[in-house]
Amino acid sequence: MKKTTLLTSLAVIMGLFILTSCEKDNDEMTTVKDMTVAEYVSYDPNFSILLQALYKADLANVLQGEGNFTVFAPTNDAFNALFTQLGVSGISDLSKETLTPILLYHVLGEEKKAASLSDGYINTLSPAQTSYASLKISTMGGVKLNKDINVVAADVDVKNGVIHAIDKVLLPPTVVDIALANESFSILVQAVVKAGLVETLSGAGPFTIFAPTNAAFEKLFTTLGISGINDLTAAQLIPVLTYHVVSGNVRSNQLSAGPVATLNGNINVTLSPSPAINSTSKIIATDVQASNGVIHVIDEVLLPAE
Repeated sequence: MKKTTLLTSLAVIMGLFILTSCEKDNDEMTTVKDMTVAEYVSYDPNFSILLQALYKADLANVLQGEGNFTVFAPTNDAFNALFTQLGVSGISDLSKETLTPILLYHVLGEEKKAASLSDGYINTLSPAQTSYASLKISTMGGVKLNKDINVVAADVDVKNGVIHAIDKVLLPPTVVDIALANESFSILVQAVVKAGLVETLSGAGPFTIFAPTNAAFEKLFTTLGISGINDLTAAQLIPVLTYHVVSGNVRSNQLSAGPVATLNGNINVTLSPSPAINSTSKIIATDVQASNGVIHVIDEVLLPAE
């Protein structure tokens, strides 16, 4: 009888313990859902440096307010890696003007849970020329940003959006950075490096780049009867590559039919029945926005008249 009573008492105690634990978990879940993005960043110690950055850039109030934000939130380890890269000791060494475009590059103006993110480019809230800087999303094997930055914890659901923790700080990209972060432009990157144009295209610009894909370059190699970029000299590559560059940040809605001046002569743009350059090179993707220019993707390498 005593044994039965003891077991019953233990069962009641365990039941109360489990019920109390569940209530605490439910209370915490309710609390998080009732928080804004800014409140959650303040609540989670993994984001204490991000919180400092938001306050220094006067962005905490923005993420405290109404809206449906997606925030890719760098952890403290991610910020410390950035400080090492930049040779600074912390947020105190970075100005508001430096921090603002960086932080806004981590924010989307709409709520995107991990399952609703799809491969391709999406606009952030970071101002870039006349538009907003593009962020590359890859979903194979987990969500990755700009090729090598991982979402390490997804879908923290808060009152005014969703937070995804990431393992590296995102920096607004130049047109060169955009190419480096996209496997489809790996041959273009080789060509730009061999031609010695990396520093030029990483400059202030702005530039409009008609960027041939790897498939476009492979087609050119077949036509020329060569195996790849290694068979071409810098002197041969420079006039070809500069023929793909237009001065200014010309987005797709600003393109007009007719001759357009590049850094090495005119190309001819047609807009109907479908956008193309020099009749045969189709524009297959547009408006990938970088900090110093914009990229439009083409399916054939353009060759200037000799």
